[in-house]
Amino acid sequence: MKLVAGLGNPGAKYRGTRHNVGFEVADLVAARHGVTFESSPADALVARVRGPRPVLVVKPLSLMNRSGQPIGELARYFRIDLAGVLVVVDDVNLPLGQLRARPRGSEGGHNGLRSIIQALGTVEFARLRLGVGRGDPRRDLADHVLARFDADEQGAVAEAIERAADAVALFLDEGIEPVMNRFNRKADIAEEPEP
Repeated sequence: MKLVAGLGNPGAKYRGTRHNVGFEVADLVAARHGVTFESSPADALVARVRGPRPVLVVKPLSLMNRSGQPIGELARYFRIDLAGVLVVVDDVNLPLGQLRARPRGSEGGHNGLRSIIQALGTVEFARLRLGVGRGDPRRDLADHVLARFDADEQGAVAEAIERAADAVALFLDEGIEPVMNRFNRKADIAEEPEP
């Protein structure tokens, strides 16, 4: 079984914010598999893809900074090998719409990833970062990530969420290396990656 966790903050006031693109990717992945989110043994919503290659699509209900606890609980409860874990997060250090996949690494200043690293006790899990841009450097970073996208950014964000869901599908089929090879190129922001 694999686990794909999209990070975000629960509640209507956070819907559509930069910090919640992980939730939007998780929603799209679940929709593509025809599954819906339900309660789980942890503080998270889970959509279960059944079959020969089962997948848990997870949206933690804790705030972003505490995402690790429910993800750690689910990974232990379902006995998921960390090689089968992929976390989808926003990244202010990447240009709007750019994707970057890695098989492991530090939290890179992302509090959600920091919480997951603490809960799992390792950095050895895959992550897919979706660029949301930094915006005006004079603006408080917390205000920026909790803000909604501007009208002129909507198209790029929608396209990036689609590509991120494609990246998740590739991860589920082939692992993180093919995802890195196909989606980490800067040119892919504006064009569809080659098969």
